[in-house]
Amino acid sequence: MSLDSQLAHDASTPDGLVKAVVHDVMDTIKGDASLQGDRSKISAMMDQKIWPYVDLQRTMRLCVGSHWLVATPDQRHYIVEQFKKLLIERYADDLAQMRDQRADYKPLRATPDATDVVVESQMVGNRRSVSVAYRVAKTANGWRVYDLSTGAVWVVATYQRIFAEQMSRNGILGLIGFLRD
Repeated sequence: MSLDSQLAHDASTPDGLVKAVVHDVMDTIKGDASLQGDRSKISAMMDQKIWPYVDLQRTMRLCVGSHWLVATPDQRHYIVEQFKKLLIERYADDLAQMRDQRADYKPLRATPDATDVVVESQMVGNRRSVSVAYRVAKTANGWRVYDLSTGAVWVVATYQRIFAEQMSRNGILGLIGFLRD
């Protein structure tokens, strides 16, 4: 089944979306050894297979807090693009080394009318297991991931602290400088 047909079938649920995207990414990486160590190929793969299912605007609103409201549209766009680059740097090596892992999922605990849920999984392989959780929200475009936790460390909470320090010194321009550098 192609990813498009799998997503059309599974994207109606948050865990279906996560499973379909993770499965597609894992299959791609396992099937293409040239991705290992090649950040430009990893970045291109993420553009195609991950970012369309991530709500980076929401992620950044949560990370930046009230400063998001005073940022101009151009500043917001720049912050989101730089944050994508930061995440690629952070996760590219982990993705490239994904060879013998498998993803096991815990049953989804959510009411049928829930619009914000956590999808929990375990990445198992190489004689170790890592908890990975995804915060997923229902949007006008369907379910979208907006936060990720590996080993109980959430991306949003981590960057809220880091970004708050930068913005306390020089506001949104301080954050832009931090992300640029």
